[in-house]
Amino acid sequence: MTDLAEDFRRTTAPYRRAVDEALDRYTSSFIRGNGSEVPERLRAAIRYSLLAPGKRLRPLLVLLATEACGGEWRRAMPAACAVEMIHAYSLIHDDLPAMDDDALRRGRPTCHIEFDEATAILAGDALIPLAFELLASELTPPEMAAACCLDLARAAGCRSLVGGQMDDLLAEGQARSLEDLEHIHRRKTGALLRVSLRLGGRVAGAGLDELAALDHYGTSLGLAFQITDDLLDCCGTRAELGKEPHKDAAHGKLTYPRLLGIEGSRRRAAVLVEEACRVVEPLGDRAELLRRLARFVVQRNH
Repeated sequence: MTDLAEDFRRTTAPYRRAVDEALDRYTSSFIRGNGSEVPERLRAAIRYSLLAPGKRLRPLLVLLATEACGGEWRRAMPAACAVEMIHAYSLIHDDLPAMDDDALRRGRPTCHIEFDEATAILAGDALIPLAFELLASELTPPEMAAACCLDLARAAGCRSLVGGQMDDLLAEGQARSLEDLEHIHRRKTGALLRVSLRLGGRVAGAGLDELAALDHYGTSLGLAFQITDDLLDCCGTRAELGKEPHKDAAHGKLTYPRLLGIEGSRRRAAVLVEEACRVVEPLGDRAELLRRLARFVVQRNH
């Protein structure tokens, strides 16, 4: 890992620790309270997947966007955790045999391997309403909570994350264009990154110009993130990734290296990162961590 990436990880460690603590706290209170009727096996599967070690990129985006717009990042923690719940559900379902059929995630057996397929499906199902319960009950004022629920529902639904996943599956083995690829990933990967920023902006009371800058940043960041994922899949190792590499090629996935080659993909990612950094310049020094996060995304090794 480069010095820049390691420095970013050190700088953001307090945010990530706070997210992990909040995820543990919220799942303890929401699904482990006295008299809870949640079956123990389901509780275990939810916590196994949600609390697995990870970059916490999407919660970080929520918190850093709140700061960039002049807010207090701790106020955005319910939104940060809600986004991570949606992300965790999507990973559980993506790993299933009917989807990407992965046995490893973050260096550990995937949920359906550790438990069983039916339990994994139900754990993913449970995380979706849990995310919206968290937003509705923990964010104030109620009008902001409702707006955040609507934003997250749109980003996670059939027009965005789920629709992007469907198109990604349909594109396997097909000859498609760069435009097709980016249309898929603006939804499959990018929608959840963009809404993370939007929720953070909403908590801070951001204006329309600030929200537009965050959305533009998120669009560029999402594509750069996906390019890096594609490059890691074809160039990384199992030890680095915490999962099996070369899965995209095995499934005939439409990827950036397949369309642009390795060097072309790296150039495209670099351009996107610089664009992401440029569009948040009006936010000044408050957005410095967002700029550093964008550079971290393309230098990570997992």
